[in-house]
Amino acid sequence: MKQPPWLTPDEQEAWRSFIRLQDKLVGRLARGLQTESKLSAADYTVLVNLTDAPEGRLRFLDLAKTVEWEKSRMSHHIARMTKRGLVTREECTADGRGAFVVITQAGRIAISTAAPRHVQAVRRLFIDPLTPEELTTFAQLSKRLLEQLENDSPQEVGFAPHTQEDRGIDC
Repeated sequence: MKQPPWLTPDEQEAWRSFIRLQDKLVGRLARGLQTESKLSAADYTVLVNLTDAPEGRLRFLDLAKTVEWEKSRMSHHIARMTKRGLVTREECTADGRGAFVVITQAGRIAISTAAPRHVQAVRRLFIDPLTPEELTTFAQLSKRLLEQLENDSPQEVGFAPHTQEDRGIDC
């Protein structure tokens, strides 16, 4: 395999600054969620996606794909959330092969309790330090990078799917 060109000092500074920003921001938000609401960042991510979905339910593999988790990680996490009463699993009646993940009333209460404090922390740590123009630019850059990620196949960046579920088999 041919070696890619190494990052220039400016590229390396941009990349490392982004990674440090992401790590610190995610870490602080996760600690705040855990301390304030007893939800992990992963719990919050799952609950947000379920509350955004019609009827508070998503196909298991669609949820895993949305949050970029492997099937096994999603399965273990949903099992833990089920034990805590935050979500339930329902079989796919259409084909009987897969399952839906459904938010429970306890999950809705947990997310509605956690969300205001989480939004307050997001505002303090991310929104408020930026001017409106900087925030607009940041959003535009993020959208451009997200489009690239969504359009790239895993093989193009050296990561190939390993399972049928990763190749888009539903439910």
